[in-house]
Amino acid sequence: MASEVNETTQPWVLQLCHGYDGPFLDCARQYAVLFKETSYRVCTVYLTGEPNQDVITGSASDEVVFLNFSSRGIRGLKLEAISRVRKIIRSRNFELCIAHRFKPTYVAALASTHLPTIGVQHAFGVYKRRSRQLFARFFRKRLLLLGVSDAVRNDVRNCLPSWPPERIQTLYNRIDVKALQAQQVSRDEARRFFGIPESAWVVGNVGRLHPDKDQNTLIHGFAEALPALPDNALLLIIGTGRLGEDLLDLARSLGVEKRVVFAGHVSHASRYFKAFDVFALSSVNEGFGMVLAEAMAAGVPIVSSDSKAGREIVADVGVLFPVKDKRGLAEALTLAGKLSEEEKAAKAQAGYTKLRKCFSDDAAKYRFHELILPVLMKNAEK
Repeated sequence: MASEVNETTQPWVLQLCHGYDGPFLDCARQYAVLFKETSYRVCTVYLTGEPNQDVITGSASDEVVFLNFSSRGIRGLKLEAISRVRKIIRSRNFELCIAHRFKPTYVAALASTHLPTIGVQHAFGVYKRRSRQLFARFFRKRLLLLGVSDAVRNDVRNCLPSWPPERIQTLYNRIDVKALQAQQVSRDEARRFFGIPESAWVVGNVGRLHPDKDQNTLIHGFAEALPALPDNALLLIIGTGRLGEDLLDLARSLGVEKRVVFAGHVSHASRYFKAFDVFALSSVNEGFGMVLAEAMAAGVPIVSSDSKAGREIVADVGVLFPVKDKRGLAEALTLAGKLSEEEKAAKAQAGYTKLRKCFSDDAAKYRFHELILPVLMKNAEK
């Protein structure tokens, strides 16, 4: 009888995710661990995706549910998804919901008449649509919106100007610093994995081969900087995408095809970041840029485009260049190539300090429980 009482009174958090592809499995982990060593238990629900043991483990949750909808199945009004989530809500003593991206936020809001909900926004422009602004206005009494960077937060605030600032806040994406560092392999092992020489000076880049990531500018900038870079300089690009052949052709046309290594898809790529002498991010638009935090954890100097969130993360610990500026990128790489060992160590320490202060699980847990959750629950009680 005591266990039955405990089951019915135990407070639960419902975490609702569109799927577990790409970075979103780790996003689920990030929010689940906010409730470790608290009275809450966490149930993470994936709208799409088949059951997967690795996902269950990676979700860091007390319970994981796979609804296994197709992407087509959660278009439109999403009535079946709402119905199934409603049944889940009735099965536990859920006190709040965390929903990643707009569709799960929509489903969570309509599946319950009472549940306070945090909608986590990972990208720009989510609330530019009039229909979504009306949705947010209708559910504003029990809805709090989080941006994964100040840039995303400001974008949401601009779309919802009548909302009080405390209802649209920032909670940075973050990493388990100790766990990631324990997984990262040594420089020698990482270079053996990629088959690159120990003597090479390596510029690393990780991301989809997509216009948003702008590896076009990266290759141009690298080619321009090459005469001023250390001997045996290489550009190592990890990722796949629709621009793969175009980027390979570009490297050929610039005469640097032997200096650019396309590594393709690499599982758990952050394990191998110590292979790099500098990490370069050339993105046009980043909601956050998790790879920058992962580079900090590896102690690698950073060169990044001056794109919204990139500026927030890299300011004071790396070198910024204007978006799509090939020459600016070339100059930034040249500066990185001239860093002394003492300067590299200083930048690594500065990056690590900022990582722990801003982009770690510990930092997020304090901010969430002290500054964000009280606002949500107080407003929901009104």
